[in-house]
Amino acid sequence: MKFTGTRPDIPILFEDNHLLVVHKPAGVLSQEDHTGRPDLLNLCKSYIKTEYNKPGNVFLGLLHRLDRPVSGVMVFAKTSKAASRVSEQIRARKVKKSYLAVVDGDPPPNGVLEHHLLKNHKTNRTAVVPSPRKKSKLAKLSFNTIDRSDGMALVAVQLETGRAHQIRVQFAHIDAPVHGDKRYGKESNVPIALHAHRFRLEHPTLKQEMEFEAPLPDQAPWTAFSLV
Repeated sequence: MKFTGTRPDIPILFEDNHLLVVHKPAGVLSQEDHTGRPDLLNLCKSYIKTEYNKPGNVFLGLLHRLDRPVSGVMVFAKTSKAASRVSEQIRARKVKKSYLAVVDGDPPPNGVLEHHLLKNHKTNRTAVVPSPRKKSKLAKLSFNTIDRSDGMALVAVQLETGRAHQIRVQFAHIDAPVHGDKRYGKESNVPIALHAHRFRLEHPTLKQEMEFEAPLPDQAPWTAFSLV
């Protein structure tokens, strides 16, 4: 779907009567906030309304979110039935979300990161706490280091939980912050190198397993690495 002016081009990865899967550009909000910036949910609603000449309000279920600086696969539900069924898969941890990140430093070849995270809603920052406490949440992910270049590494990440800023906080905690992450890493003027690469789910009506993939950004630092 293409938009003019300040509205970005949103590539569609898959669409049928129940699902709309798109490639979220870095810098676009998942849903609207107080800033008034364009957000993916409303952009996609506008696309459906225009493309299918729908009167009135358009239903589109927001099933999950990506941080504004993060690019990659986002899945929306076009029907309430799809929204309910996919949301249940997410709650039951049956969906599989795979990320790619460029991190600074020298992470291990592979590993599992498990921490207790506590979010400060006033500052919108999440921190690792040494032990469980009130309102903290367990966060777990596994990763493999795919390639290394010039003091950075390309890692593939499989999320087992979906906590706020989870990948960014957990890698920063092991001294391998995501490249370009000013919030949890070092001061930087480049975009954060975190990409939602794949999303796997069971189709809500066809009951078939489906996997959607968003290609890597064609720019530095991604171009310094190979996925092979």
